[in-house]
Amino acid sequence: MRYWLLKSEPSTFSIDDLAASPHATTSWDGVRNYQARNMLRDQMKKGDLAFFYHSSCDEPGIVGIVEVVKEGYPDHTAFERGSRYYDPDSDPAAPRWYMVDVKLKRRLARTITLAELRRHAKELAGLPLLQKGNRLSVMPVDPSHWKLILSLEHAAR
Repeated sequence: MRYWLLKSEPSTFSIDDLAASPHATTSWDGVRNYQARNMLRDQMKKGDLAFFYHSSCDEPGIVGIVEVVKEGYPDHTAFERGSRYYDPDSDPAAPRWYMVDVKLKRRLARTITLAELRRHAKELAGLPLLQKGNRLSVMPVDPSHWKLILSLEHAAR
C-alpha cells in the first residue's frame, strides 16, 4: 500500500461535498498536470490511502482520509465540451488525462494545518507539500511521514 495527499480547494470540492456524494465516493477528476496525471494513471492502486487536503482557503490543511477504490482510468471530463476541465486536444482514442475514484474513510478529528506541518518540517523533510514551489494536487507521502502526520491529529496544537 502507498500513501498520498490529494489537494482540493474547498470552494470547488470539499470534504463535505465528498461526504454528501453517493456512498461518500467520487472520481478525482480535473487533474491537468502531467506529473500528477502519471501518479493517478500509473502509481495509485486500489486500497491506497490519501490525505484529503483543503488548499487555497483561510486555513489550508489536512481534513480527512480517503481510500482509492478504483485505479486510474481516462478522465471523461476532458472530452466534455461544457466541462470546466475540457481539453480540446485530448483524444478518447489516446486519453491524455486520468482520474481515480476515492471513498471517504473518515474526517480527521481536527484540521492539521499547513502551518502546523511546517513546524514539523525537520521530521517531514522531503514531504512534497512542504517543498518550495510545489503546487501539485497529487503527491506521494512517505509511510514515516504518514505516521507522523496522523500522530498530530490528537496532539495539542
